[in-house]
Amino acid sequence: MREAFAFLTVLGGPAPPTPRALRWFPLVGAAVGAAVGGVWWLADRAFPALLAAALAVAADLAVTGLLHVDGLADAADGLLPHADRARRLDIMRTAGVGAFGAAVLGTVLLLRVGALAARPADVGLLVGLWCASRTVVAVAPVWIPYARDTGLAAPLLERPASPLVAVALAPAAALATVTVGWVGGAAVGAAVLGAVLVLGLAWRRVGGFTGDVLGAAIVVGETVGLVVAAARW
Repeated sequence: MREAFAFLTVLGGPAPPTPRALRWFPLVGAAVGAAVGGVWWLADRAFPALLAAALAVAADLAVTGLLHVDGLADAADGLLPHADRARRLDIMRTAGVGAFGAAVLGTVLLLRVGALAARPADVGLLVGLWCASRTVVAVAPVWIPYARDTGLAAPLLERPASPLVAVALAPAAALATVTVGWVGGAAVGAAVLGAVLVLGLAWRRVGGFTGDVLGAAIVVGETVGLVVAAARW
């Protein structure tokens, strides 16, 4: 578990990732969601909704060490422009953020703040969404190949996690449904779909996933789920 926390958050201390970490991704996601949800809930009682939402998003960035949003920006720069497979992979490995990455990152952060500000603070919703997004990432290597020979995610893939890790989606959806109603379950389903679509796009354009793609799948999945939860049903 410590390896999973060290890989996905700023907690856990230095620990090289191993295949054992993947099985703990759903639990780490739930813990991060609980922490961010707790900040959101407390801030909502002290500040206006928009500021409370911004503080929750800032807390998420702090706990994850900007790892996932960095992956989102790099993945957007590599996957969205016109380029061949080799060039896309080179772009994602290059330091710095291009126009596609900046635009996507800015849009996603605005959507996250807006979606949180549009509804009452709810810790259970974030626990479910954060758990679901990382569950998809944990089981992705079972079906999707790694697009590089070496890279940040390579040590995790010597022995992919069991597909049974996907069972974690059930309690994630159940918790969100219990705390928010059917909209919570729909939001978790939308989060899974959003993360899967990112992975599918990467598979189509670079032949598989990279560490950046996994980060992008997490952030996009969570964001799609938040937007669905904030809709006027």
